[in-house]
Amino acid sequence: MPLFLYKALQTDGTLTQGNIDAEGRQEAFRQIEGLGLTAISLSAGANGQAARNVESKKEMVASPWASRKISSRTLENFTRLLSSLLAAGVPLSRALVILHREASTPLARTKWKEIHDSVVDGATLADTMARWPETFPRVYVAMVEAGETGGFLDLVLAQIADFQAREKELRSKVMAALLYPTILLAVALSVLVFLLVFFIPRLQPLFTEFGGTLPLLTRMIIATSTVVRSYGFFVALGLALGGYFIRNWMRSQQGRRIWERFLLRAPVVGKLIAQFAMARFCRMLGTLLTAGVPLINGLTVARKSIGNQILVDAVANSIERVKEGAALGPSLASCRELFTGSVLEMISVAEESGRLDQELIRLADVTERDLDRELKMAVSLAEPLMLFFIAGFIGTIFIGMALPIFSLQDYIK
Repeated sequence: MPLFLYKALQTDGTLTQGNIDAEGRQEAFRQIEGLGLTAISLSAGANGQAARNVESKKEMVASPWASRKISSRTLENFTRLLSSLLAAGVPLSRALVILHREASTPLARTKWKEIHDSVVDGATLADTMARWPETFPRVYVAMVEAGETGGFLDLVLAQIADFQAREKELRSKVMAALLYPTILLAVALSVLVFLLVFFIPRLQPLFTEFGGTLPLLTRMIIATSTVVRSYGFFVALGLALGGYFIRNWMRSQQGRRIWERFLLRAPVVGKLIAQFAMARFCRMLGTLLTAGVPLINGLTVARKSIGNQILVDAVANSIERVKEGAALGPSLASCRELFTGSVLEMISVAEESGRLDQELIRLADVTERDLDRELKMAVSLAEPLMLFFIAGFIGTIFIGMALPIFSLQDYIK
């Protein structure tokens, strides 16, 4: 039988501790209450921890092909259901038990149980979620912390679920818009490799038989084909290693800042990234203000939702000015990459009239619609450009291989 270690208060208020053998945590709590004690913490001992590990392993092994990561849909359902339970007056620990029982996957069942056990042991929900950053993003944890502190956790969780749904919809639009150009690029690379590996080697002996000096373009294409056929494996390995090192460099703080600054200065991509970041910031801040979070705390949380570190630093400077007593609109004026003059003016007017939360959400809606329209326009322009470059590459190869054929008569003579 598992062993549980407990700390509890006696009727006179003194602290006591001990251990209890019980089938589970609920049974252990019942035994502690039967002793006339008020439990303040309960943790599994050696046997209890082993039993918990065995139970977790059974749940994880039950489905060996299941995903090892909580999906966004599962997290959204968890957030929305937890909000509904809390709004209905269900205590947090009991709500977590219900979520654990109704989890759709073994991984989620295990994760929700660990959260419940940690909360029952006395940890806050935000601190517990912060232990799993791969499941609960920093923005999620910060919003939960604000809701716990202000006493409106159910409202904040409902706002998080709505935000997750909108974020997922916006990302799906971006992915759908980039799907066709990605397919075109893959087809172009496949055709290029086919020409260099299979087509050009068939024509190369024909040119060798007649001798003579081949045109420069033809020699360059044949040399490229030779390199691809002879050293293709090493070229692919070099590209893979180069991509690996570049990826690690971009994950570093310095590399990430350089890359994000480059993206912001890109002609078309930079504007789209700035609009996307502004929409996320405005929606997050408006959502928090609607839920009753103070402006300073809301700005601190919303800043983390931007994503681009260059823009995060710019907004951080604005937050410092707000802390000093400045208005929000003028404070954000230094971040021109994120906020245009008209947006700043609307924020200032809304702040003066006391409807800042509504205006921020309205700005997020308008910006997302504009972003969707501009993204479609950018993709519609990218498609003919990619077709032009694909035709250019393939046409260059065919012209380079056809040039010697036009001068075959000179070779024969």
